[in-house]
Amino acid sequence: MNTYINKLIQQGENLHLDFKFQINDSMKIAKTLVAFANTEGGKLLIGVKDNGVIAGIRTDEEYYMIEAATYMYCKPEIEFAYRTWNIEGKKILEIDVPQSSVKPVYAQNGNGKWLVYVRVKDQNILASSILIKYWKKENSKKGVFIKFSDTEKILLDYLKSNPLITVKKFCRIAGISKFKAEKIIVNLLISNVLEIMMNEKSVWFRIKDPQDYIEE
Repeated sequence: MNTYINKLIQQGENLHLDFKFQINDSMKIAKTLVAFANTEGGKLLIGVKDNGVIAGIRTDEEYYMIEAATYMYCKPEIEFAYRTWNIEGKKILEIDVPQSSVKPVYAQNGNGKWLVYVRVKDQNILASSILIKYWKKENSKKGVFIKFSDTEKILLDYLKSNPLITVKKFCRIAGISKFKAEKIIVNLLISNVLEIMMNEKSVWFRIKDPQDYIEE
């Protein structure tokens, strides 16, 4: 077996790697392409089952389904690279999706809606509204002036003694609306004061460099 492909398969599906037995729906695969583009980039191995068994692809149609997905169901269009491998008589298609330099990248679903996905571990999940706001603000290239009011102080004071906070928790302890809480957090993300963390179910925020905010 090809050593390179073997090492990839042994990793199992993860943040940067997804296996597909076959591609029979361009719209569905757009979700995975977008999730990779919105996160750290990744690879698709087509012709490999979820358990790592090599099945091989039957026709070149798999490539054209990916190509169609990138320009029909991804916005903006996703550029990708590809290679084919012959493993013991079975053909595998490797698709490389780079991280997008401009986010968010959207995928169209069956109802015609354009949605944003990110990759978390081996799953593609819907991006939170605050992450989308952060990307859009980052793209605007406008500077952010932060006035540390009592509200920001409440947030940073909380994070001095607690490792993480959610938007919901911030709203509760500061007595502010979700809209205002998200606006403050987005500005602090842009300014590299906070960083974002997430899993399949929730999104948290923490101080990016705690030493900067710990009083001697």
